Amino acid sequence: MLLRFLYPRSDLLAGWTRRCMSAKTTVLSFGDGSHGALGLPASQMGLGFHAYEPTPLSGLPPDVSAIAAGHYHSLAVTSLGHLWAWGRNSEAQLGRDLLSSSSRESWNEPRRVEGLNQVRVRAAFASGVISSAIGDDGSLWVWGKSKRGQLGLGKGITEAVSPKRVEALLDQEIVKVSLGWGHALALTKDGKLFGWGYHADGRLGTVGKALEASPLDSIAGKIKSTTKYSNSLYEAAEKLVLEAIEKEDDMPIIWEPTLIEALHDVDVADVACGLDHSLILCSDGTLLSGGSNVYGQLGREKSDLGLHPVDIQLRPVSIVSGLGHSLAICEHMSSEATKQEPSVVTWGWNQNSQLGREGPENVPTVVESLDDEKPISVSGGRVHSIAVTAKQEVWSWGCGRNGRLGLGSSADEFEPMLVESLEGLQVLGAVAGFDHNLVLVAE
Repeated sequence: MLLRFLYPRSDLLAGWTRRCMSAKTTVLSFGDGSHGALGLPASQMGLGFHAYEPTPLSGLPPDVSAIAAGHYHSLAVTSLGHLWAWGRNSEAQLGRDLLSSSSRESWNEPRRVEGLNQVRVRAAFASGVISSAIGDDGSLWVWGKSKRGQLGLGKGITEAVSPKRVEALLDQEIVKVSLGWGHALALTKDGKLFGWGYHADGRLGTVGKALEASPLDSIAGKIKSTTKYSNSLYEAAEKLVLEAIEKEDDMPIIWEPTLIEALHDVDVADVACGLDHSLILCSDGTLLSGGSNVYGQLGREKSDLGLHPVDIQLRPVSIVSGLGHSLAICEHMSSEATKQEPSVVTWGWNQNSQLGREGPENVPTVVESLDDEKPISVSGGRVHSIAVTAKQEVWSWGCGRNGRLGLGSSADEFEPMLVESLEGLQVLGAVAGFDHNLVLVAE
């Protein structure tokens, strides 16, 4: 899911980085713990092994400097460049031997990722079945299991139990990776963008291939037609998606990272992958989208396949994506017309109010209730969203099932609500997985 969590203003970024590198830090988690993604022992979780309020993890080093959340697992990078992981490991996304961690009881125990001892990790990213790490030299490492080419390790390679370097990017310095359900995007230091994995519906641009609508769109349409998220709905939807994927024997796949042709002369600033769509922010402020638009997550009237501009009025400075909804931090002129102020803009799937506002779902629109709070980062889950403000407060909205909003209940929230239990803490960042969340605080 997303995973840059700092609003890219140099003054905030520099200050927060200094504090994170010099202070003792703690990771807190809350939400659905059924896959071990919270990293908490059973004694610290409530009914059903979920956490309804942010709860500190005790199994991590005291110098975590960055956090990332996959669909059902979590990653943490330390100031020494070590990477820790916990949560679901059915597809080896924890970088552990499958036999030694086959028991679900071991999934919620944070452990250092094996196979990266010679790599000083500076960032980590994850999806449902794949994890990745970027070394301080810009090298990209991946592990997990996906028959849709998400590893980027070469034709037919669908599994890596331990981290493997992406050889096709040896001559590139990677600064960010974003992973969808079946595709991936990697951004280089000099603004080039590489993509790989499933590509038929234009989520990677044209890549020299004929484009066609994804067969998963028909499944997504059935989900969209349901009026309310529920456990039974999710289970039925997940089953339909998995069955559709299994039937895709001849999926169009790019097996190794390929330069995105449509952007060969464009300087890219940020990227974000949803389940089956992509967002690409260019350095001139243009925001492009491609892939499935069944939820309105592309944010544009133009329905042509491929990468095309989002119909957004404000200037985006960072972007993220949930499963079927998109979010951006945008700049607008203050009422005094003296300086730029940040706003959260959302569009796409809104069955559980994960957009945090009223109005047309497919039109990028400001979450007005957050404007006075000066949001500096945002993150999207399956059907919920969270934001961090300049006052180092955390706000959440959308589906509250199993405590994923951190508000002490399972109630849904139609607009952003302050996570009061985090007040007074020095929040350095917050990220959302599918149904869980991580918060990094300085002590």
